[in-house]
Amino acid sequence: MKKTLATALISASLMLPMGANAADYVIDTQGAHASIQFKVSHLGYSFVVGRFNEFAGGFSFDSKHMGDAKVNVTINTASLDSNHAERDKHLRSEDFLNVAKHPEASFKSTSVKELGDGKFVLNGNLTLNGVTKPVAIDAKFIGEGQDPWGGYRAGFVGQTEFALKDYDIKMDLGPASSHVTLDFVVEGIRQ
Repeated sequence: MKKTLATALISASLMLPMGANAADYVIDTQGAHASIQFKVSHLGYSFVVGRFNEFAGGFSFDSKHMGDAKVNVTINTASLDSNHAERDKHLRSEDFLNVAKHPEASFKSTSVKELGDGKFVLNGNLTLNGVTKPVAIDAKFIGEGQDPWGGYRAGFVGQTEFALKDYDIKMDLGPASSHVTLDFVVEGIRQ
């Protein structure tokens, strides 16, 4: 599954439409230079924090024309990890992500709104638990340049929040736990 997912996403990322000077990047998950983390309030008293250990994707961008950027990411939902085996089993169940029926989540960008100083809003469609809805990710370009191994890299961070019920997640833990925050750290290697 892991190799198939990575191969499919690398192929898909290379087919992203590019602007005049845009370059294609593959997200560096093999070197663990990227992460997708989640945070949900636990009854209003603390937070459950976790991550998805397996995801892949790519992006196409030119730092001088950020508005033309494209992003495509697929997440293996069964790779959810909150550092608690019994809770993870419940989060993978029909009460939450229903990974048996929906083994993948995905994000595909639709537009970028530049805000200046490297900040931008990445708009796109998030598919989770079999439901696709638009989301806006508040993002920032961190930088780009040569790496010590002869490659070229670019990096970003981003965050979005949405209501669990919007993605047909039926478990109701009360109003304090109704939303999830996703945090992204993305480093890509130019192809």
